[in-house]
Amino acid sequence: MGLPASVTPAIPLLPYQQRWVQDQSRFKIANKARQTGFSFAVALEVVLDGLEHRTTWVLLSRGERQSKELMEKCQQHARAVGYVLDVLESAFTVDDRDFKLLEIRFPNGSKIIGLPANPDTARGFSGNVVLDEFAFHQDSRKIWTALFPVITRGYKIRVISTPQGKNNKFYDLCTDTSGKWSKHQVDIYQAVAEGLDVNIEELRAGIECEDDWAQEYECKFIDEATALLTYDLIAACEHEAATKALPMGFEPAGPLYLGMDIGRKRDLSVIWLDELVGDIFWTRAVVEMPKTRFRIQRDELYGFLRMPRIIRACIDSTGIGAQLAEEAQEDFGRYRVECVEFSPAVKGDMAITMLRVFEDKRTRVPIDKQIRQDLHKVRKMTTSAGNVRYDSERDEDGHADRFWAKALTLHAADQAQRAKPPKVKAVAF
Repeated sequence: MGLPASVTPAIPLLPYQQRWVQDQSRFKIANKARQTGFSFAVALEVVLDGLEHRTTWVLLSRGERQSKELMEKCQQHARAVGYVLDVLESAFTVDDRDFKLLEIRFPNGSKIIGLPANPDTARGFSGNVVLDEFAFHQDSRKIWTALFPVITRGYKIRVISTPQGKNNKFYDLCTDTSGKWSKHQVDIYQAVAEGLDVNIEELRAGIECEDDWAQEYECKFIDEATALLTYDLIAACEHEAATKALPMGFEPAGPLYLGMDIGRKRDLSVIWLDELVGDIFWTRAVVEMPKTRFRIQRDELYGFLRMPRIIRACIDSTGIGAQLAEEAQEDFGRYRVECVEFSPAVKGDMAITMLRVFEDKRTRVPIDKQIRQDLHKVRKMTTSAGNVRYDSERDEDGHADRFWAKALTLHAADQAQRAKPPKVKAVAF
């Protein structure tokens, strides 16, 4: 499918986008750098194909927000060629979970259907398929198994993503040697050489971690063999309903647990708040405080500790955190506040607890790049003496401080079950 002379894209295409649209292969995959406009090109291909003949496209995105954004790109292209088409919204339920289905209908009967990725959401459809940012889909291999029959009757499949480690189906497809796939790869250097208007030096200066730059912009798959939490494990526990900012008018239905990792000049201070709903730890707040005076940190912490549903808080009392942790324990009681001094053994116990909770999918964390990277930073390391420890390298964004705040939160929940509650209520502070 070339670009018909009568069709003008909403925005002129760069050469690598044109190559994608013009590639007629049935099986097509793109390993691409962040923000290079591939979703825009995919949306154009889908619209052109829908205008050319009656067909159906099923677009699976990571979540409802991403699904809406991709459908809006399709709508934008349709308008550019003279079709004012509405995005229709409906709801459907799979295994007691509600999902939004977005749909664009063409005058010739073609349809574009936008869905959040889930092993069961695409069942029952038949048509061409787009998997957008596939490396970030939860249960990517299960989604692939459930989805592939959708294209059985000669339909096409498009897979696009930025890499995210090797433990997912996108990596499997990119390294497939069967010759079935038409492969496109565009790193940031090629994109800029072909006209993308970004400053590579500014982007590079903004990303301190070499692994992050390699994956996000150089299209490289980083080996996750030593990572405690793989990107796949993290992605499986991310959820749009988990929040960094405490929701307005928040009234918890379940008990609350808090963890605080304390820093001052080099590292972040991070407060992490979880609500236990059933047996799932839902993130309700993540407060990040870079280079923040201890008085302000104390005010933030005490605001949370005054919440009546707080059962227990574990606070980093290592080094500079000792005074703030001790004051909080004195003011709110030993049962509600535990001072935790980090040692290799303590960090090891907390890291293993984190791993088990993520493996069992007993937590939901926000969909957030910095949180994802922090959770992935902690590695299993073996010292020269043969001892195992869990730690990460320090960079401009701290020392995996969000990871340890979350680990302290889960430690608080674990310790609350073991500790005896006080016989009398602590005096409100």
